[in-house]
Amino acid sequence: MNNSLVSYDYLIIVLYFVLVGSYGYWIYRRKKKASMDTKDFFLAEGSLTWWAIGASLIASNISAEQFIGMSGEGFFVGTAVAAYEWIAALALIIIAIWFIPIYLKNKIYTMPQFLKTRYNETVALIMAVFWLFLYIFVNLTSILYLGAVAIKGLLGGNENMLHIIMLALAACALIITLGGMKVIGYTDVIQVAVLIVGGLATTYLALTIVAEKLGVGQGALAGFNALLHDSPEHFKMILDKPESTVGVIDTPNNLQIQKYVVLPGIAMYFAGQWIVNLNYWGCNQYITQRALGADLQTARTGILFAGFLKLMMPIIVMLPGIAAWVLYKNGHLPQLGSKDGAYSAILGFLPNGLKGLSIAALTAAIVASLAGKLNSISTIYTLDIHKKYVNKDVDEKKMVWIGRLTVVAAIIVSLIFTWDDLLGIGGEGGFTFIQKYTGFISPGVFAMFILGMFWKRTTGTAALVGVILGFALAIFFNNYAVGIFGKETLMYTAYTYQKMEGGVLKTITEIPFLINMGWSFVITVATMVAISLGGPKVNPKAFEIDSSMFKVKPATIVMIVITLMILAALYIKFW
Repeated sequence: MNNSLVSYDYLIIVLYFVLVGSYGYWIYRRKKKASMDTKDFFLAEGSLTWWAIGASLIASNISAEQFIGMSGEGFFVGTAVAAYEWIAALALIIIAIWFIPIYLKNKIYTMPQFLKTRYNETVALIMAVFWLFLYIFVNLTSILYLGAVAIKGLLGGNENMLHIIMLALAACALIITLGGMKVIGYTDVIQVAVLIVGGLATTYLALTIVAEKLGVGQGALAGFNALLHDSPEHFKMILDKPESTVGVIDTPNNLQIQKYVVLPGIAMYFAGQWIVNLNYWGCNQYITQRALGADLQTARTGILFAGFLKLMMPIIVMLPGIAAWVLYKNGHLPQLGSKDGAYSAILGFLPNGLKGLSIAALTAAIVASLAGKLNSISTIYTLDIHKKYVNKDVDEKKMVWIGRLTVVAAIIVSLIFTWDDLLGIGGEGGFTFIQKYTGFISPGVFAMFILGMFWKRTTGTAALVGVILGFALAIFFNNYAVGIFGKETLMYTAYTYQKMEGGVLKTITEIPFLINMGWSFVITVATMVAISLGGPKVNPKAFEIDSSMFKVKPATIVMIVITLMILAALYIKFW
């Protein structure tokens, strides 16, 4: 295992930055005049092709959260964590068919605008502030921190190196974001190409190393078969429900409880897994923004293309984690410190010259996600807060500059909170940190959107109650339900386990957060329905919907069927 880089590695990394930077600048120069137009800067309206939309969706989605966090969960749990990727492909089909037509027909450009159009300004303002806090204090911080930790693991160095990497990642994302959504969208095509090529190369070599270290032959296929034979428990999509009793930290039952709390077996498919994916892909400015400037067919094709790419993402971001587990289990990896160190440990095995490609792929994922998040923060603040509440008469040129200043402010704030990991991202586990804290607002947000789209009776009062209640219920189930109702109820089972945190052995009792999300959503929807029944049978702000909006072309149906067949095969194989 060797963490040193040679000249070939540095050359590949430099070429990546030169390629992305040059292409981004070329796009910016071609559309320099348009870049001072608000719709072009924030949405790249009408200029992104279906393949650019699909690539941008994936480049913005796949980041350190997946490379580091999902590899870590692959190391710890196995293929069960692939549910986040594979169910996303199904969620994207639903969004392409039913969500996007409603957005485009009603000329929705931001998610707060949707809430204002369908409900009222109060709901829109509350959610605009919520989203800004979420994007800055959960998403930006975790992407920066996890990315910097991973790259530092490869480059070595002390704490100062971690800070230098954070600054470098922030600066690269900042430069791309200041060019606007068009630059982000088209540079994401390069980013996702680097991400996929570098990621697949890493997985291929990781499997080859497993085959060699375990002495089972040569090649990636031999390595993959070795994983299946050595750790079959890591290739189960549905985890068995463990006993709800505390065990000593190194007992199998204690480890099984920790895994089940993160991915609660079949139960998560009836609870939070759908809320996570449909809310993330369909009600999230950061994601939907890519498709909101296109026509319906282009948007649909781009979204379905992204769904197809999602099916292969576990190969890139999860399999290296399982490979790291098998190597670790058989004494070929040193102590990792935490599961989030699995991906970096695998990269340490790569031959000279290929480490640079893997670092470029990881950097591409991080920079693309940071740029996408920053643009969404800029869009929401400029269009939904500044334009409406600070200066209603601001012209388009000034709005673009306000958007750019917002980007700078957001990246500075996120750097402050990641500098010494003030939010405890490292201790929580990167992937779990993002999913858990995003889950606090997801139930209420998704309830507002789904009822607002498809039930004409939903009222603004119900939406306001829903977003607050969904947040309150998520906190209640996470922090207080066990203390009030106990560990075993008709609604949930809480689990007690022991875990080392900061060198201290802690005993923790909690309900799986995906179950929390499910019940928060169900109760929120029921409450919103009850409140709305007291209003008019058709809310004056309800969207007009007709069946023609949801018709799809034969080519679209073919894409959907192919995706569903692959998804079914994967679940049959790894159930």
